[in-house]
Amino acid sequence: MAWFLGNSALKMLSMLGLVYAVQDEIQQRYARTIDSLSHGFLIRDRRGYVHVANERCAKLLGFDTAQELLGMHVCDLLPNLTREMADHYFRRFETSDVQFPVSDTGVMKLRNGNNLPVEMLGSPYIERGRLYCLVQLLDISERKKKDDLLYQAARIDPVTGFFNRYALTAMLEQALAKAAADGRACAVLFIDLDKFKRVNESFGHAAGDELLRNAANRLHSLLRPTDLLARFGGDEFIAILPDISLNSAEQMASDCATEIIAAMAKGFELSYHAISVTASIGIACYPHQGIDSDTLLRNADVAMYEAKKAGRGEQRMFNDAMNVAAKDGLLIDGALRGALEANEFYLVYQAITNAHTGKLTKVEALLRWNSSLLGPVSPDRFIPVAEDSGMIIALGTWVLDQACRQIGRWKRSVLDDVTISINVSAWQLADPDFVALVSQALIRNGLSPHQLELELTERVLIDDAGNVQAVLAQLRALGVGMSLDDFGTGYSSLSYLTQFQLNTLKIDRAFVMDIEHSERSNNLVHAIIAMGHSLGLQLVAEGVETAGQAAILERMGCHYLQGYYIARPIAPDELLRFANERVATAPAPYTDFAI
Repeated sequence: MAWFLGNSALKMLSMLGLVYAVQDEIQQRYARTIDSLSHGFLIRDRRGYVHVANERCAKLLGFDTAQELLGMHVCDLLPNLTREMADHYFRRFETSDVQFPVSDTGVMKLRNGNNLPVEMLGSPYIERGRLYCLVQLLDISERKKKDDLLYQAARIDPVTGFFNRYALTAMLEQALAKAAADGRACAVLFIDLDKFKRVNESFGHAAGDELLRNAANRLHSLLRPTDLLARFGGDEFIAILPDISLNSAEQMASDCATEIIAAMAKGFELSYHAISVTASIGIACYPHQGIDSDTLLRNADVAMYEAKKAGRGEQRMFNDAMNVAAKDGLLIDGALRGALEANEFYLVYQAITNAHTGKLTKVEALLRWNSSLLGPVSPDRFIPVAEDSGMIIALGTWVLDQACRQIGRWKRSVLDDVTISINVSAWQLADPDFVALVSQALIRNGLSPHQLELELTERVLIDDAGNVQAVLAQLRALGVGMSLDDFGTGYSSLSYLTQFQLNTLKIDRAFVMDIEHSERSNNLVHAIIAMGHSLGLQLVAEGVETAGQAAILERMGCHYLQGYYIARPIAPDELLRFANERVATAPAPYTDFAI
């Protein structure tokens, strides 16, 4: 019996040894697996103590080895983390209505004093009936740099370093909301540098940019710390004077304008040249000359042109007699009615070429109006009026039909497989018949869906985003391409690129125009192109006007170029001749041009 018991004990010990060996092998494989992960990884318990961590996690948090983390409380890993915060985070995994993994992004303060931008993905983990929290740490430093750069591109003017017009609009609306709540006033100064174009023509764009920077800095030095300054575009600046007394608003704005005019009149030293400029300023004050941002900016703009008419270097306060723009809108509204039936509209086409080969593969259809009452009317005058009146739906339908018909006419020519892009308004996407109209236009003209691309602005995407997303899904199902026009001119670009599954990104001309002379603009465009590549988007650069710009964009990896350097908007027959000539001459890639 003793022999039997001894033998059984030996067998039992052998089995236990085997079990422990297997467990040890499993644990080693487990450790090797988590250490091979490219992201930081740790498991903590309900009290906040670390049970498992990998080497990557240790390195991210400033430790030498993962072994150091085991048994430590998470609050000892991060100086600014309190136990209350750690407990609150864990309680999220005890809630049944939470979708996992829980994603958080932020900047961690490490024990060595460094800041680490991270994305933290948390999931519940149950072992032996106990709830643990499994956390992945992703170092998003590079992503944050790109996001910050793109955020800057959307809100900061690349030449002056001050806000751009799109950031300005949001800040003006905030200032007006506060003024309304506090019973205060707000003044808008529309500042134009007189004869700035002459500086560009005489000394070059680099000198012009230097003048803009110097002028912006001088303007900013004259404003209060609470005032706001933005470059509105070209040689125009906007100054916002918020939170001022209702009784003294106009006088205070006028005094500020007087100081600005005097400061600008002192001239600037640029590249050993004394440059003399003056400023014309229009003023509009909330609430007397407008109660919303659009009205105030428009009225200040009108007043500025009145100041220019008075001889430049002047200021004018807006009054109702100046409101020519409103009258013009009424005239256009009246002339628009019946203009379609009278065949007063026509399309011109601008070539979009492959940046590397120079091949014409796309064209953009652009609407033009020659009114029998008003003569030629530019799109920036009649399109807003058409949108306000709702006539844009009929106009958009006509453009869609005419553009598809023209592509059909180009069949069996050098433009047989060209893709045509047309601009689409929010009104059209809200039309329940729009998808059917697109489908019918393609079928009626024998076109492949890939030959049509619809250009959308950020404003279109913002308006009724849910409905827009549903309509775009139907259009994608048809095979029609989608393009985001004027990228970078609004805060919403980044999120909408992925949300709406766009095919093409059009880089706004405002970023392209300075890439030859401005390192900042060059870097911004490069970042936009790199981001587009990472998202699988086709990139079109708008406003390409020089061989140098074309060469730089081609080297950066931009796919397509559009602008006066390639071709101006022309009639369909002229475009066909242009395409035939381009095939015959077989243009060299733009990289061959000297910069």
